[in-house]
Amino acid sequence: MNTPATISFTRQGLDESARFSSAHAATPPKRVVVIDDAMTADEAYRLAVAGTGMLYTGDYHNARQLLGAIARRIPAGSKPKRTAAVPTTAERFYKYRQGRTQRAKILSMLLVPIDPGPVVSLRRAPDITEAWTNAFGEISVPTVVSLQELLGAIGAQQWRANGLHVAALDATIHPHYGTFAPVRGEYLELVARAELPAARRAFDIGTGTGVLAAILARRGVSEVIGTDSQDRAVACANATFTDLGLEQSASAVLQDMFPEGRADVVVCNPPWLPGTPSTLLDYAVYDPKSAMLRAFLTGLPEHLSAGGQGWLIISDLAERLGLRSREELLGWIEEAGLVVLGRDDTTPSHGRAADATDPFHAERSGEVTSLWKLASR
Repeated sequence: MNTPATISFTRQGLDESARFSSAHAATPPKRVVVIDDAMTADEAYRLAVAGTGMLYTGDYHNARQLLGAIARRIPAGSKPKRTAAVPTTAERFYKYRQGRTQRAKILSMLLVPIDPGPVVSLRRAPDITEAWTNAFGEISVPTVVSLQELLGAIGAQQWRANGLHVAALDATIHPHYGTFAPVRGEYLELVARAELPAARRAFDIGTGTGVLAAILARRGVSEVIGTDSQDRAVACANATFTDLGLEQSASAVLQDMFPEGRADVVVCNPPWLPGTPSTLLDYAVYDPKSAMLRAFLTGLPEHLSAGGQGWLIISDLAERLGLRSREELLGWIEEAGLVVLGRDDTTPSHGRAADATDPFHAERSGEVTSLWKLASR
């Protein structure tokens, strides 16, 4: 078991320390200074860029305003040198991600104190009991957390409380903190409308909120097993099944990739982009070296029943960004001993596809999401 990280700082001439909490397993800043409402945005920005953590001890709302002011001072991105060759789309995307990572690191330098309760020990702070407990667990000692991460937990709690309506289920689900909310309905519709083989048993690999498993259970599959490598996701999926009255036919277990045995339908919606995740939600978007995608394809034949089908749900955005080619995907399918039975395509309906100000608008607006039906050769 890892020893919890701590930070040290000096307040009113006294040396103090506190536990550093991060659901993203972020590294605490090596140097921390104590600040209050007198701190200017320019000075806070300079400290953050230098990697100095700032423990805020003033007013909560002023801390939020300071965070916004720091964000406004972060450059949107560096302009390419005139003498440099025209970058490829993949190179532009890599630079874009670098900038986003650096932005997140700068913003993470503004810290707030949390006392057992849990309570934010700042003036005019909101009640964070549910948000903190659901994101970080119990707290028994003075703790420090990034304000940016705390705001994410508060926002996630609002998502969980209000719920998200899923048209493919005609029901509302309640995503937990750190579990990707299925806000893009087009890939859910692919599963809802795909012709089912004679399916008595199905697996949902990387189940997340459990939404795909729930769709299969609603369609009459008598046993659906969802797997996920994250405890948060397993808890969320099982809560989804209970809320929808599907707990007799659908369940989620903590498992990396496949459960034991075979199934008539094995569905997987892996992260669509090759890349290294840096936050909990990034794990639903970025798949390092396409590892999960390749593991699904490689392991699929030994987990399919006779006549069974594997349903791979994936976007071609990685191809449009130059991060992976269609030839690579088809090659991995063939190497795994699989054949393509068919493919159902759909186009995106989410807001980013129509946002002309997005630096990758051309790629996003042309994106195609597909359900590939696969079978053993």
